[in-house]
Amino acid sequence: MSILLGQAAPDFEQESTAGTIRFHEWLGDSWGLLFSHPKDYTPICTTELGEVARLRGEWDKRGVKTIGLSVDPLDSHFGWAKDIEETQGQKLDYPLLADFDGKVSALYEMIHPDSDPTYTVRSVFVVDPNKKIRLILTYPPSSGRNFAEILRAIDSLQLTDAQPVATPVNWNPGDAVIISPKLSDADAKQRFPQGFKTLKPYLRSVELEASA
Repeated sequence: MSILLGQAAPDFEQESTAGTIRFHEWLGDSWGLLFSHPKDYTPICTTELGEVARLRGEWDKRGVKTIGLSVDPLDSHFGWAKDIEETQGQKLDYPLLADFDGKVSALYEMIHPDSDPTYTVRSVFVVDPNKKIRLILTYPPSSGRNFAEILRAIDSLQLTDAQPVATPVNWNPGDAVIISPKLSDADAKQRFPQGFKTLKPYLRSVELEASA
């Protein structure tokens, strides 16, 4: 059965570089970023794991816990972590799951047989504090992930959870947003006293106040 947006993130228990992880328990009330790697000692993933550590302040600011996955065993992970620190200048400061039995990979459908029947594809799952899957991305082995985009998407998710708005094309924090069509003009005027621009009855943009 395919994993779809809005569904509960499958729970699991698996060994990691930070000890045994019980996923839902480990997440607690935080957002989560689960991202997979084809195998240890791969060049693109080495840069990605370092970047996630480098962005620690950004994840913390958004209340996001990060956790990686690779199908190799723990002893291989620990060796790879040394390479990551040496080449990327960043110590691995979050768990890396040792999914040697493929349990988590199967739960999250990370094995795509037509791509490679052995290794996980490079998946990204964003999970909210209610343990619901809110974002799914899948990258080919040759394309490094854009974590600035992942942060931007999390900003959008967190903003639109808090307010009756959606974020338009190429939105970045601080840009105008779109008022939900579910909100009447009267309710929108009450909710956004700073005023909004109506381009079409279904397309109303508003600049959010800094205190919002």
